[in-house]
Amino acid sequence: MSKPDGRLRLGVNVDHVATVRNARGGAHPDPVRAALLAADAGADGITAHLREDRRHISDEDIARLMTELKIPLNLEMAATEEMLSIALRHKPHAVCLVPEKRQERTTEGGLDVAGGHNYLAPYVRQLVDAGIRVSMFIEADARQLYASHSLGAPVVELHTGAYCEQPPGPTREAQLTRLQIAAAHAAKIGLECHAGHGLGFDTVKPVAAIPTLVELNIGHFLVGEAIFTGFESAIRQMRVAMDEARSPIKVRA
Repeated sequence: MSKPDGRLRLGVNVDHVATVRNARGGAHPDPVRAALLAADAGADGITAHLREDRRHISDEDIARLMTELKIPLNLEMAATEEMLSIALRHKPHAVCLVPEKRQERTTEGGLDVAGGHNYLAPYVRQLVDAGIRVSMFIEADARQLYASHSLGAPVVELHTGAYCEQPPGPTREAQLTRLQIAAAHAAKIGLECHAGHGLGFDTVKPVAAIPTLVELNIGHFLVGEAIFTGFESAIRQMRVAMDEARSPIKVRA
């Protein structure tokens, strides 16, 4: 749950540190080192997506993260037997079920929980039974919220890509409104609500200001910003932006 002071949690995704490593081969840069730096810089958790094609995070990375991290690991994965077996072996703090296609560059949109309810049910049940906190990565849509709730997943993560991809203006504002409505509805039906995908310094504050959101997961932007300012500096700046968005507005007397 959210912290007593209302502070929004920051989960840092280290996938694209591994992308840079894999472009050259070898061991540098090390995503586990990045995860430890993120923890020192104020991250509340680490997210890593073990994809079926292993294009960035590797099985060894997950094993090391489980061993070396002192903050929670959120394992993103597709609902497959292979990934279920890996999750049940490592038992991370949380698993976020996401859609996955081999040809995509990154996760495109949310998981169709409503359409795949019967397929997803045994995966959610086994993960929950193992004591793993299950999250469903979904669009800001009431139908997907209800389906996630009916599966017994305690958490949803709202896909913020459609909001982040729009330039400032009415279309972006409409996407923000969708997120606000969905986050409020998630809380109303008893779901813990997170959000993520594509968030950067210019888009994070309006999302962070949504009062029923408990956690934001941010990765690609922070890894890119690290080229210019350093990883720890980028994370600290994001942490400040999130905290500013949650600060009460002071009214002048």
